[in-house]
Amino acid sequence: MLDLKSKIVDIPNWPIEGVVFKDITPLLQDAAYFKETIDRLAEPFVSAPVEVIVGIDARGFLLATAVAYKLGVGVALVRKPGKLPRPIVSRDYALEYGSNTLEMHKDAIKLGERVGIVDDVLATGGTLNATIQLIEELGGTVECVSVLIGLSFLNGKDQLGGKPVHELITY
Repeated sequence: MLDLKSKIVDIPNWPIEGVVFKDITPLLQDAAYFKETIDRLAEPFVSAPVEVIVGIDARGFLLATAVAYKLGVGVALVRKPGKLPRPIVSRDYALEYGSNTLEMHKDAIKLGERVGIVDDVLATGGTLNATIQLIEELGGTVECVSVLIGLSFLNGKDQLGGKPVHELITY
């Protein structure tokens, strides 16, 4: 098993003073590490099968689409405001360093559909909680959340309503 953490680069004070950004691009650039990342992110969906993977704007798209391909399921997108051309549902949420809004096409999730969420980082839980709310508003059931990095000191799991969370790297 590769040490995925060894490929994560800390960028201090980005995007704002006091935040240490976890740069995953070196991991994505290494074929062996990228493959292992996708294989391990997909693991929880073997025991909790899903019909669609949801990826969150923007780094989450890179991971979610590869996981969906590996599982042989579709991928649905959660975007920042103004990026989706058809009717949407939206949620405001708090970030570690501000606030934002997420949007999803109204037809992205079918009633009763089993959904997995894949993202790069679980920090305060605001982004993932808003995503869960969007999926549930559309009638889907979130089976599991799978993330590359969990920032445990921010207690983001506490915001996810008890949903199972699979973290590959924990800080």
